[in-house]
Amino acid sequence: MTKDIKFQYEPDYAVHPGEILDETLDARGISKSDFSEKTGLSKKQISLILNGKAPVTPESAIKFEHILGVKASIWLNLNTNYQLFYAREAEKKGIQKKIAWAKRFPIKELTKRGCIEEGMSETNIVKSLLEFFCVGSISAWEKQFRHLSVQFRQSPSFEGSQESTAAWLQIGQNTARQMVIPVFNKGRIRDSLKKIRHLTHKGPDIFEPEMKKLCANAGVALVFVPELKKTHLSGAACWYSNNNAVIIMSLRHKSDDHFWFTFFHEAGHVILHKKSKIIVDGKDLKGNKLEDEANRFSADFLIEPQDYNDFILNTSRITKQKVIEFAKRINIAPGIVVGRLQKDGRLKYDWHNQLKRKFELVE
Repeated sequence: MTKDIKFQYEPDYAVHPGEILDETLDARGISKSDFSEKTGLSKKQISLILNGKAPVTPESAIKFEHILGVKASIWLNLNTNYQLFYAREAEKKGIQKKIAWAKRFPIKELTKRGCIEEGMSETNIVKSLLEFFCVGSISAWEKQFRHLSVQFRQSPSFEGSQESTAAWLQIGQNTARQMVIPVFNKGRIRDSLKKIRHLTHKGPDIFEPEMKKLCANAGVALVFVPELKKTHLSGAACWYSNNNAVIIMSLRHKSDDHFWFTFFHEAGHVILHKKSKIIVDGKDLKGNKLEDEANRFSADFLIEPQDYNDFILNTSRITKQKVIEFAKRINIAPGIVVGRLQKDGRLKYDWHNQLKRKFELVE
């Protein structure tokens, strides 16, 4: 009758056969030089074995058996157990390293959003994360993230998490990859932006599907991804293939002036800038050339410089009614005008905010 052995003793150490060999030689009064001559192995090779820096090969084990009377299988078993022990230790350290890497991500949020299955073991979470990021290893993920083609608007008041930022961007890119859209066309996206600008008066139920359609026709995927913890991102623009770009919006700030400025800012990156391997840190937005260019593109596309300057020069007192009239004349939502005037210091930040609209986009 046999029994399953459920519990086996596994020592927390291993002895290299060289250590046993050293003790055996000392006990028998055999010098290392004499042993070297008897085995036909060099003194250097014997020294490496005795110091645990070289394994006992089958050929060497047979020679040891002839000289010392200890069976070759014993030497080989000692050698195998030693190598197996340290292989297991290396595996444990590797697993722990992977688990530590996975814990840097917002696992609960990713599970809630369906990116990772609920109730998975720690090791399976690691595998699921690698699949989510479409990479085969942690080192591949690190390399990909370091060279990610992305420019994003991030609040400079917060210290963001790289892992949360990467996860947020990946959700957007994974969503974009499910869309079937034509090759990016710069002229077509400019035409689409002109049409989108006239949607700023509309509500989300009208402008959201129309924005997505117009962007998609130009080879740009537009997706809305609520921010993850420790991201503090408003939007991002990146290339998820050689032929297509994606604009990702979080609607972090729910006022229409911020939403529309962010959208045209990201569109500016797509139109103006190459598919560069760069991440623009949120703390460095001010004074960054790419960000300055995208900011100027957004501001001028929403309100043409000539119209804006004429309004400033010909308006001695910027009242609520004058803002409404100006916005109507240039066919844009008045909240956008208020946000621009506040940003430029023409209005205090608590003036005319009732002209801004608040809304939420639901995916």
